[in-house]
Amino acid sequence: MTLDRPRLRARVAELLAEYAIPSAAIGVLHDGELTELAVGVKNVETREPATTDTVYQCGSMTKTWTALAFMQLVDEGKVDLDEPLRTCLPGFAVADPEASAKVTPRHLLHHTNGIEEAYGDPGEDDDVYARMVENIADAPQVFPLGRTHGYSAVLGYALLARILEVRDGARWDDIMRRRLFDPMGLTGTNSWHEQVDEARAATGHLIRSPEEGPVVTPVRCLPRAFGPGGNITSTSREVLAMAHVLLNEGTAPNGERIVSAESIREMLGSRVSVPDPYMFGPAWALGLIVGDWHGETVYVTDGSTVGQNARLRLLPDSNTALALLTNGGPRESFSRAVFNELLTGLGMITVPDLPAPDTTLNLDLSRYEGVYGRPGAVYEVSAEGGKLYLTLALDPMQAAFLGKPDRIRYALLPVSETHFLMPPAGPLEDTQTVALYDFTNGTAQYLHTNCRVNPRQR
Repeated sequence: MTLDRPRLRARVAELLAEYAIPSAAIGVLHDGELTELAVGVKNVETREPATTDTVYQCGSMTKTWTALAFMQLVDEGKVDLDEPLRTCLPGFAVADPEASAKVTPRHLLHHTNGIEEAYGDPGEDDDVYARMVENIADAPQVFPLGRTHGYSAVLGYALLARILEVRDGARWDDIMRRRLFDPMGLTGTNSWHEQVDEARAATGHLIRSPEEGPVVTPVRCLPRAFGPGGNITSTSREVLAMAHVLLNEGTAPNGERIVSAESIREMLGSRVSVPDPYMFGPAWALGLIVGDWHGETVYVTDGSTVGQNARLRLLPDSNTALALLTNGGPRESFSRAVFNELLTGLGMITVPDLPAPDTTLNLDLSRYEGVYGRPGAVYEVSAEGGKLYLTLALDPMQAAFLGKPDRIRYALLPVSETHFLMPPAGPLEDTQTVALYDFTNGTAQYLHTNCRVNPRQR
């Protein structure tokens, strides 16, 4: 089935206007056939149109690229997924002796290492990842090694990058170009903002109020420490080239073998459970989330920077990949609407809705009450009138930057004894999901939302 491009373009334009997102680049790879389109403007001030060659920041989708490069090391016998990091990084240490001695690359890829992101200021120089390793000698555990899943936005994949650097004797940026970008024939994909062709680059935008609309972000790019976990920029076409590698047993569209078929099977098949299964998926593979759409396995890799967003969905059973890059948001309801337009046009299953609250549940609310958090995020769960509420306490500077109050209260609607819906508190938000779980001591020990884990503080 072929997509109706004029109809799709018109519908995406409607959605961009509805969500106040300046532009979107969309790519579809279906049975080997590529469809691309771009709608909107790269920058609301210049009004320059976005095209299929426009480069967007991919945020944490970068982690999938880094995982592919790391699996090349595995193919070459230079690393083992289950050997301690100290094998490659002698003297590696964090505050916890067990984690220091036993944490492995698989823990990092799965986000089960539990090491707090306490890497200080490693600077912007070529030794940034070496400095991060040095700086975490006193980093505490958010949870014991392997105890649960808890997303590591920066540190985990920076450690993988440092192993790549030690084994290859080169900078991570150069390694990515030599191992992936050049062999795949990619001309619009880079790992550091200084490499980006500004004439092709989309500008990020923030939306602080419906009345104001999108404004150019004051933050041009993420710090270099984020590199292996968040700094790749690319086009929708070249994001789909990565998808092609994952869908075709390690082979790029140009026929180059990037990783072995065995490594692709390992990436997709090695999984750990995710405490909050509803927003993205119930399991995490090596560099990818694993979703379940009406019984069909879907692999998910997403990313956000300050004003740009990237979404990729892989449906191996249907030999299909969908890429969506934007310079505004993020809004999961926007992504869902675009993906459903694409999927419906292809005659395929659509993205499942979030579950409905279960009004028959009779929960002991005292088991959930408490304060959960980590540096930069505090969640206060309280009971009132037989219902649960969550109050998010934002850092005052972050709240001012986003144009939000520093305390935002949400209702928690139970789906099960451990899973809750969190309806939006304002017009620029979507419903989120929350897991409160691990009742080892009689009360919930962790709060998990947006892939991140927050231990009970009191």
